[in-house]
Amino acid sequence: MATHSQSAQINALNRTALENPSHRNLYRLFFLRCVMIIAMLAATAALFYLHIPLPKLPIAFVVGAMLLLNLMTLLRLKKLSNISDKELLLQLLADLAALTVLFYFTGGYSNPLVWMYLLPLTVAAVALKREYAWLLTAIAVACYSTLVFYYVPLSHLHMHDLAGQTLDIHLVGMWLGFVVSAGIIAFFITRIGQSLRDYDRMLASIREKSLESERMLALGTLATSAAHELGTPLATMAVISKELAHDLASQPEQLQQLDIMVRQITRCKEILSSITRDAGKGRADAGHGMALSEYLQEAIQRWRDTRPVTELVITLNENIYNPLIFTDKTLTQALQNLLDNAADASPERILLDAEWDETVLKINIRDFGSGITAEVAKHLGKPFFTSKSEKGMGLGVYLTHTTLARYQGELNLSNHADGGVLTTVTLPLKKLKVSQ
Repeated sequence: MATHSQSAQINALNRTALENPSHRNLYRLFFLRCVMIIAMLAATAALFYLHIPLPKLPIAFVVGAMLLLNLMTLLRLKKLSNISDKELLLQLLADLAALTVLFYFTGGYSNPLVWMYLLPLTVAAVALKREYAWLLTAIAVACYSTLVFYYVPLSHLHMHDLAGQTLDIHLVGMWLGFVVSAGIIAFFITRIGQSLRDYDRMLASIREKSLESERMLALGTLATSAAHELGTPLATMAVISKELAHDLASQPEQLQQLDIMVRQITRCKEILSSITRDAGKGRADAGHGMALSEYLQEAIQRWRDTRPVTELVITLNENIYNPLIFTDKTLTQALQNLLDNAADASPERILLDAEWDETVLKINIRDFGSGITAEVAKHLGKPFFTSKSEKGMGLGVYLTHTTLARYQGELNLSNHADGGVLTTVTLPLKKLKVSQ
């Protein structure tokens, strides 16, 4: 039970260290102090086993002080407040003081564990600014140099007979120091390298998001300008359509065709009005709660009104679970963009299949066109890239992908085994559901 509790504490510390740089640095010091304490206890036990007399009280005092300091560090790591460089510097100074006291009573500079002075300096080099790191280095060098002249010598520290073999305890200590130092250096260098790689990936991601935001801002500005400029010609077309309807009152066939054009003009005016009316609105303001199946049927019907010539065969699963979702207009537009692309490739007929459960909505749209080539697939989704020779702005897939990304959704386009393109939308429902 105790082991499980300690493991949980270490995992919690690891998570905190990843979230906060100051906690990460303090965690490094906590880890290295644990290494120092273990090394002290192991060396002390070995020397007692070899019947080498040691000053018990100073060793107990130093180990106890470092254990107490590590306990305080553990409690400090549980707090979310930032840890200053001065606080870290004081802790490292306390470590140097403890090591100096220990080495003074255990052979001074001849103590084989004197390499442990390097461990606090390792943390200082990684975690502290240059001035503090050099200050600690100077203090460590001064302490080491003092121990050359002032220390309590230990007898029988160098040579000892064990099972018929003569061991040089000092050389064994140097070997142990090399092993531990090599492990510590490898540990920190790999961590630093990983941190640098993570930092580079984070910067690349931030730059990509910044470019994405700039593109979206440019498109938003362009859309607003287009809405303003297109208002006048659409109004003119609406007036002329009314006059034509009056002139063609006795010609039903032409009047029916004119009625289609009038509906399209009205649809264009609605789209342009929504650009300025809904721009900048949050999801809760721009939409309202609607059952998922009703939302899909409404979005599909709105698309059918704009593309009455293309036959759309839909299949919605008969799912008892029918959650309320926010009807974000950008999401509706994303779905209509995909249907438009499919209808452009296959004007006669396209298929739509939608199914969902408690966690995810999956929509498949299939056309019967010529499919997509490897070259097109490589650039698909980039802004202003289009595979349509005469029409198309190259924004449909790009805007759809951007909209789905806001909801952690995924878009995949692939060639169907029987011809045409299969477009698959996978959309988690957790961000769309209306809170009950």
